[in-house]
Amino acid sequence: MTGGAGFIGSHLVDRLLDEGAYVAALDNFDPFYDGKERNVQHDFGREGFQLIRGDILDYDFISSIVKGVDIIFHEAAQPGVRYCNTDPLKANLVNVTGTLNVLWAAKEASVGKVVYASSSSVYGDPQYLPFDEGHPTDPLSPYGASKLAAERYCHVFHRVYQLPVVCLRYFSVYGPRGRPDQVMYRFVDAIVHGRTPTIYGDGSQTRDFTYVSDVVDATILASEVDGDEGMVLNIGAGSRITVKGLALRIFDRIGMDVKLEVADSQGYDPSDTEADNTRARRVLGWKPTVNLDEGLSLFLDWFGKFRS
Repeated sequence: MTGGAGFIGSHLVDRLLDEGAYVAALDNFDPFYDGKERNVQHDFGREGFQLIRGDILDYDFISSIVKGVDIIFHEAAQPGVRYCNTDPLKANLVNVTGTLNVLWAAKEASVGKVVYASSSSVYGDPQYLPFDEGHPTDPLSPYGASKLAAERYCHVFHRVYQLPVVCLRYFSVYGPRGRPDQVMYRFVDAIVHGRTPTIYGDGSQTRDFTYVSDVVDATILASEVDGDEGMVLNIGAGSRITVKGLALRIFDRIGMDVKLEVADSQGYDPSDTEADNTRARRVLGWKPTVNLDEGLSLFLDWFGKFRS
């Protein structure tokens, strides 16, 4: 697994180990955000777990460690829409070239399947909602463009080299171990530290927030199901809430009357996202099980313990 110490990757590691799998978790511990070691330290010493420090940009290294691997979960990426706007070259290098390295190494080693973690950012602004997988892709940011370019490579490798690949478009994943740049984390962190949370635009933009355990369920199913090779699947809760509504719900849960600081819209975030997850339900036999109220409670409980 690439990105094995990241937010989603570390949860995926936990679940796979619980199911008795052998997991080699690769991560380069990029300083984009601190604390990733803490995401996997509880797995040190567990049977079947190996943490490998390395970089998907080092092709020779990648090709040496994928030999004999059955499945590659490719979770490594340069995340962060705003960050990628400031360094699009890095976004392209990690998200596109890094993915190409993984795919070529997988093809050369005859890996059984690659499950690629893509993003709803590939869609851009909606022409209709909810997004189905046939919705036009028109990214608004370098991050979205890089994830779409990597998807295209996945499709080409499936078509040209018959490499079994499935692309999962994750929608606004949240939960314990979430990244500090994510909106839910930012709101809660600001309140805890006595800062005024910032909201971009008027807060009317909507997002389909998807709890991390549901994403892990879908990702594992995608590695097990036959017949999904070459597909793109939306992995989202299938519901949406305004960003301002999310903030107010968080404030209510914390029991504080908090004012929001309003900043200008950045212009590179879609107005709305919502997943049509019909295909994933049909192909994977998957459905989301954690609603936003439940997920928010689980996140706040983790955040309190994480910061204690």
